[in-house]
Amino acid sequence: MFRPVAVKNIERADVDIISGLGEMGVATVHEAQGRVGLLHRAIRPVYRGPRISGSAVTILTQPGDNWMVHVAIELCKPGDILVIACTADNTDGMFGDLLATSAKAHGIIGMVSDTGVRDSADFPIMEFPVWSRAVHAKGTVKETVGSVNVPIVCAGQSITPGDIIVADDDGVVVVERLQGATVLKNAHKRIDNEDEKRQRMARGEPSLDIYSMRPRLAEAGLVYVDSLSDLEKLK
Repeated sequence: MFRPVAVKNIERADVDIISGLGEMGVATVHEAQGRVGLLHRAIRPVYRGPRISGSAVTILTQPGDNWMVHVAIELCKPGDILVIACTADNTDGMFGDLLATSAKAHGIIGMVSDTGVRDSADFPIMEFPVWSRAVHAKGTVKETVGSVNVPIVCAGQSITPGDIIVADDDGVVVVERLQGATVLKNAHKRIDNEDEKRQRMARGEPSLDIYSMRPRLAEAGLVYVDSLSDLEKLK
């Protein structure tokens, strides 16, 4: 049976690991942990530009009800990110400029929601980054309790309180708290490898050679011909 609960204290990752993953960006972090952890592509930034990383304070809401967002803000620490899931599909505007004002006052650095938000034009002015499934002016009520800081499924990904959230223009990715150091190490290796490839590409070296693709293409059956007229010879 579902029992509403608000967990006051959660474990968080080391701040250096969190900030380091944020510097890597969503695409690199996703690749560095084996191409897992991406939230559904429907979760998009309300405005472009911000890149954030922080600890997830998870919120399980009821459709059309943002009561638990109010509860969660009080339990946050500076550097946290609100992560909102819902017990059913819902795109009502559960978060707007007033809650963003409160969130900023508590040191919260951003919000990710598998629901809707409103007052979207105010977020860039306030410099409060928001990623959401929808922008919708429809308001919410405060009638049915949910939970705060419990494991949730948000936009297709399981998220445990204290997991690391990385968000930028490419979307949102979650890293398990205890895997943060390993993923950061792998991300650094990937960045170093990409820097080398970038330099070779800038010199004009074909990517086919950089990635040793020619033998594999031949094995896959790709044949080069000089012109369209040569296609007849292949029949």
